[in-house]
Amino acid sequence: MIQQPLLEKLQMGDIELKNRVIMAPMTRSRATNPENAPFDIHAEYYKQRSSAGLIISEGAQISKKAVGYVNTPGIYSEAQVDGWKKVTEAVHENGGKIFIQLWHVGRMSHPDFHGGELPHAPSALNPHAKSFTPEGFKDTETPKEMTIEDIKQTILDFKNAAANAMKAGFDGVEIHSSNGYLLHQFFSRTSNIRTDEYGGSIENRARILFEVIDAIKDVMPENRIGVRLNPSLNGIFGMTMDEETIPTFDYIVEKLNQYDLAYLHLSEPFNDVSEIAYAEKEIAKRYRPMYTGVLIINSNFDQEKGNKVIADGLADAVAFGKPYISNPDLVERFAAQADLAEYDQSTFYTPGEKGYIDYPTLSLSKSL
Repeated sequence: MIQQPLLEKLQMGDIELKNRVIMAPMTRSRATNPENAPFDIHAEYYKQRSSAGLIISEGAQISKKAVGYVNTPGIYSEAQVDGWKKVTEAVHENGGKIFIQLWHVGRMSHPDFHGGELPHAPSALNPHAKSFTPEGFKDTETPKEMTIEDIKQTILDFKNAAANAMKAGFDGVEIHSSNGYLLHQFFSRTSNIRTDEYGGSIENRARILFEVIDAIKDVMPENRIGVRLNPSLNGIFGMTMDEETIPTFDYIVEKLNQYDLAYLHLSEPFNDVSEIAYAEKEIAKRYRPMYTGVLIINSNFDQEKGNKVIADGLADAVAFGKPYISNPDLVERFAAQADLAEYDQSTFYTPGEKGYIDYPTLSLSKSL
């Protein structure tokens, strides 16, 4: 059998991962109930994928104000905690580990989710994007600039969500500070033009992330907290880069070394940034020397590239997204050097079991 770095064990804080294949967080819009709570099909979906070294759940809203997509689950109510308990129990019974991603979309929302009130954001700047509402995609509107009180409440919402995650049996949490959502909106000068302690300088724009981490570590072990960042996001959700973008992420990553986190989860650029002077084209190469903890890298990796990035010492583990949709047994397929099943993009966000829990494993597909 060929030695594959992806299939080696990894010590992550006080947790030993059985391999370095991580299931990336992916919105699937299956929480089709009034409580926006996970239910039986969520438990089955994650259980099927529990051979991953670590599952990072789909983003779960930390509050009602955090919602921006239809049928996405939350982690702020008792019904949601009970629903997630089914998920964590199913994964643990199957020998897996699972973190929940804590999510606030900020301005990437719509008044339809908030009783007609505007979404919250660092500044009143419209991303000119689309929000996936119960009535389909709608244009985003100019959000409400958050007051200091709003910011403090949001930090408390992250803390309460983390406490709920522990009640629900998760092994840890990932703070979603990436992909153009609320915390990322604070980092960028194209979405944050505040003049108070949460705007202006790099330190001020990054402040909220560290206040969130400090709040969360009051209710759970610090080494069970992960952070997700996307330094070279450009042209998505109204986010554009400037000459302070990469220095801002350099500052954040350096400061994260002061914490005993479970991991830092970084994304390579989602699209071509070769013509953008301010962009970093190779995220793992830049940040592996800078970050001293466990580093997970993500975005458009396949088995070969995943093994190589670990072998080259540029990451400790690799998060796979779309391959996990159609290959619940992705680890077993990697071990067998088997072909991967194709995914059906038309069922990524549709309700029900189709395209969610009906993809066969390799052993089942061979017997069909």
